[in-house]
Amino acid sequence: MSEADEISELHRQLSILHHVDVGLVVLDRACHVKLWNGFMQNHSGISPATVRNRHLFTLFPELPREWLEEKLNSVFLLNNRAFTTWQQRPYLFRFDSYRPITSGAPYMYQNITFFPLTSLNGEVEHVCLMVYDATEMALDEQALQQANRELEKIGRTDGLTGLYNRGAWEELLSSEYKRCERSGGKTVLVMFDIDHFKRVNDSYGHQAGDEVIRAVAELMREVKREPDIAGRYGGEEFGVILADTDMAGALHFAERLRRAVESHTVQYGREVIRFTISLGLAEVRYTAGGYVAWLEQSDKALYRSKEEGRNRVSVAG
Repeated sequence: MSEADEISELHRQLSILHHVDVGLVVLDRACHVKLWNGFMQNHSGISPATVRNRHLFTLFPELPREWLEEKLNSVFLLNNRAFTTWQQRPYLFRFDSYRPITSGAPYMYQNITFFPLTSLNGEVEHVCLMVYDATEMALDEQALQQANRELEKIGRTDGLTGLYNRGAWEELLSSEYKRCERSGGKTVLVMFDIDHFKRVNDSYGHQAGDEVIRAVAELMREVKREPDIAGRYGGEEFGVILADTDMAGALHFAERLRRAVESHTVQYGREVIRFTISLGLAEVRYTAGGYVAWLEQSDKALYRSKEEGRNRVSVAG
């Protein structure tokens, strides 16, 4: 190949490197920039002539210097490639996203490959950073994760009230029982349901019954503390786990909720619906029956409230 042909081939290769849709940055051992291709120019707004032979951390003082130097030193020392993905570090160079409005990304997510460039004597004199735009991949993964979280939430949430559904709430009840068993903590379980709920449905219709159930759930949210775990157990029955609470505190909660429901009304069309609740409380006890026995004790107290006239609170014996 003639000298002219060699020069022509070199220009062709440099043109490819400049226009390839991947960022290319070549650094020497002192972190001076030796190559800065078109991708890097387009996204940084800094030309190759401006950065050539300048120190990378002078040009970009915001770079994670300690982390990056460790990566570079490992490539120089071991003559092996190194990698980082957007999951590990969202970006190295903070570039704007290609489509900031339509993509929803505040910046370009990046995957980075570091690979050694050896000289004729086999020594690693330079390292090349290949910067890949991983924004679409990151957004797709984030959208999938969000969808999975939403599906999980739907699977654990009662559609009518927004509380935990029975399956999810029982899992939490089981976990709380095990926690108390290990630590000896005090927790009270409250089970309650809406008195004469069938009458509400028969008199006003099931949609009115749904409004009553929603109202009870909302009143419970207003009365309970943030750590208390509330769920719809089924139909018109609810459960609340009062963690780290003694019976005196649980009775205070139960009476507040009972009075709040008793004084509340639901307006449905032209009808004003009044209703009450009956409650049963049980402190955690460690038996062979586990959390199921705990639940049964609270249920027995609830049914005693019903047998004794409803709209009242009973404590398991």
